[in-house]
Amino acid sequence: MSNDQFRPQNLVLAAIGLCLATFMQVLDTTIANVALPTIAGNMGVSADKGNWVITSFAVCNAIALPLTGWVARTIGETKLFLVSVVLFAASSFMCGTAHSMSELIFYRAVQGFCSGPLFPMAQTLMMAIFPRDKRTLALAVISMVTVVAPIVGPITGGWITDSYSWRWIFYINVPIAVIATLVVYTQLKDRPEEKVRTPVDYVGLGLLVVGVGALQVMLDKGNNLDWFSSHFIVALTAIATLALCAFVIWEITAEHPIVNLGLFKDRNFAVGTIALVFGYSAFFAINLILPQWLEQNLGYTAVWAGLASAPMGIIPLLTSAAVGKYAPKFDMRVLVTISFIAISSSCFLRANFNTDVSFFYVALVQGYMGLGVVLFFMPLTTILLSNLETKDLAEGAGLATFLRVLGSGFASSLSVWIWDRREVFHYAQLNEHINAYNPNAQSYLDRLGGFTQSALAQVSHLIEQQAMMMSTIDYFYFLGWLFIALLTIIWFTKPPFFRAH
Repeated sequence: MSNDQFRPQNLVLAAIGLCLATFMQVLDTTIANVALPTIAGNMGVSADKGNWVITSFAVCNAIALPLTGWVARTIGETKLFLVSVVLFAASSFMCGTAHSMSELIFYRAVQGFCSGPLFPMAQTLMMAIFPRDKRTLALAVISMVTVVAPIVGPITGGWITDSYSWRWIFYINVPIAVIATLVVYTQLKDRPEEKVRTPVDYVGLGLLVVGVGALQVMLDKGNNLDWFSSHFIVALTAIATLALCAFVIWEITAEHPIVNLGLFKDRNFAVGTIALVFGYSAFFAINLILPQWLEQNLGYTAVWAGLASAPMGIIPLLTSAAVGKYAPKFDMRVLVTISFIAISSSCFLRANFNTDVSFFYVALVQGYMGLGVVLFFMPLTTILLSNLETKDLAEGAGLATFLRVLGSGFASSLSVWIWDRREVFHYAQLNEHINAYNPNAQSYLDRLGGFTQSALAQVSHLIEQQAMMMSTIDYFYFLGWLFIALLTIIWFTKPPFFRAH
């Protein structure tokens, strides 16, 4: 019996185990963010050093992702998944027991590396254990998990940190991992797997670690260090550029590459991955800027900002199964087009926000964007994996996920940088009009008591608030038009998107 013909004794139970582990891993990428100030304070370190808790995880996660296919071929897909879950749980526990920031950063690095294979392996195993006519359902379910978990993360992290201790945001991974490991092991232990032993590409591995590591640190630290005014950032950029260029050249010509870049010869994989990376990066930017704007401009707490963003997951949660069931009746490109139009129009709706916008309206627009989100991950994943052989699915999933995560790193850094620069631009323009020769400014200041220090401070705060609002409007217009531009890319893919063999 081939691994394509294998079915677990209880398909639903196996799917729950795989999704549970994925939920745990995706949740952990966001849950620690809200607890960072508390962790830094308890450890007695600066916020800048505390940020390495996030950076160390991101760097090692990015390094592990493109290695997923090679490791899966070597030790087997099921074994790699189970080992990753166990090591992720162990490193999570050690994060909770850390007594110094150096210990915590080290354990977070281990945790990030161990978490790398979890999502691509869960995706691959879900596709493998479901019948071919149910694979879109499998992808829809696991895509729903990747949407809901980042929403739950900040809310859960804030609640646990405030009510108990920041250490419990790591401890809660342990029981979840135990349940997921037992379920997946009992259901998939008899799954046959073809293992291929190939020589280790040490040169490619070394270039990958150096290039991706330098790039990820550069992206995480760029804004804090004012980008290229910092010699550290310049050095990291040079190292990343040289190492990654050498990596691509080496992998293309190597006899046994550690990352199979030849997958990009397939049009659907190449175009689908490009659409996924840019689309997810823009989607990530929405969910990065919106909560920050709510907190900084409207005075929301982290929990309330999370609650305002949360309705985005309602439609995916309620309709993912139905979308997965009926999606094969439609052209995947049509579904992606509907997705991009829905997300784009939600961006244009946000571009009409003002400082008096209500919580209900923000949540309503987020809920509407859920229509686009539920049609985003599953169709794009189906398209990019559609022409790959079964043996290449793990590698393709890992490579696409790696580029998606890398794209979100660029989106995170560039979004904050552009947002801040546009705020400075609008502040300077608005501030030019505050003088004794502007009758409107004069009238407003008179109501505040004239050109006093207190009145000018109030005006400065108002200008800053409006400048941030205008910057946010600019950014959402930009994201809206970006999704419109992405509509043309997806139509370069070629059906059919469901392999018959």
